[in-house]
Amino acid sequence: MYPSKSLEMGPSKSGPGSMFFKSQLSKPVQTPKDIDLSGKVTIVTGASTGLGLESCRQFLSLKLSHLIMAVRSVQKGEKAAKKLRTEFPTTKIEVWTLEMSSYDSIQAFVHRVEKDLVRLDIVILNAGLAKQDLSVVESTGHEESIQVNYISTVLLSILILPALKAKSPPSTPGRLSIVSSGTVFAAKFPTRHEVPLLKTFDDKANWDANDRYATSKVLGHYFIVKMASYVDPSDVIINLVDPGLTKGSGLLREVTGLVSVVFALMKWALGRTLEVGASTYVDAAVVKENETHGSFLMDWKIAPFAYLLYAADSNAVTEQLWDESMKELEFCGALRALEGMRQ
Repeated sequence: MYPSKSLEMGPSKSGPGSMFFKSQLSKPVQTPKDIDLSGKVTIVTGASTGLGLESCRQFLSLKLSHLIMAVRSVQKGEKAAKKLRTEFPTTKIEVWTLEMSSYDSIQAFVHRVEKDLVRLDIVILNAGLAKQDLSVVESTGHEESIQVNYISTVLLSILILPALKAKSPPSTPGRLSIVSSGTVFAAKFPTRHEVPLLKTFDDKANWDANDRYATSKVLGHYFIVKMASYVDPSDVIINLVDPGLTKGSGLLREVTGLVSVVFALMKWALGRTLEVGASTYVDAAVVKENETHGSFLMDWKIAPFAYLLYAADSNAVTEQLWDESMKELEFCGALRALEGMRQ
């Protein structure tokens, strides 16, 4: 068992509102100028726009040798890649298809990683969405934001771990950074005591647009504590990272009406620039070391998990979520892949 610094910190003593304002007003930390990613290979999901695209640019500015932009639309991805290729003409930049709502697409993507890449150093799982109305992914039967932000992210994380271990240099661990959110501190997760648990998110009676995104991200906090315990940080360092509320992010692309107006005003008043928000990804993946394994990074430093992780029911919820997640992903041997990381 590898201890999580975030878990050891205990819950934050500040309330969600106070934490939000403090975070948004925190002073950005500059990426060290002497970092050199020559020879390294990086994958960024959700890479055609917003934070994903800007993080690609920042990795490339550090002399990255090979970038894979994982996107839903190859057409949009190639359009974004064309600009990056002009700016960084000596770097190999590829666009690969990845549909996070599809188990088949995720497995095909990982198979391509295993087959086509000789080396892999860094993976940034940035793809995510916020929904205003409930929608269900037909192929899985799960509510879309839970599917993409949690279940599919867990699947991709687990399946790509062996490649990160095997294809990174023996002396340098692979890096897996999963994008989280400061909204977890406001997550209610009212159905956390129900069994079965994952199915409660698919029920219209439990839909709350104001809580669903935050809860989808808090699920990742429960999960990383268990997942990281299977992985030696000398093989792969796994962490969660919050970019903060950021101008130009495509997260709220499907949100309309008053909610959209409110968030637009918040971004205008307090939002970080894309450059600042994306720098948190680079910091989590290439600056921070194994002390961040199994932890949550916020404002360029290790932070406590969501309050719910320290509640009396946390262990029970973690185990229930873990068991159901492993059962959901049993079809592709997710648990076997994790157990294989211990060998």
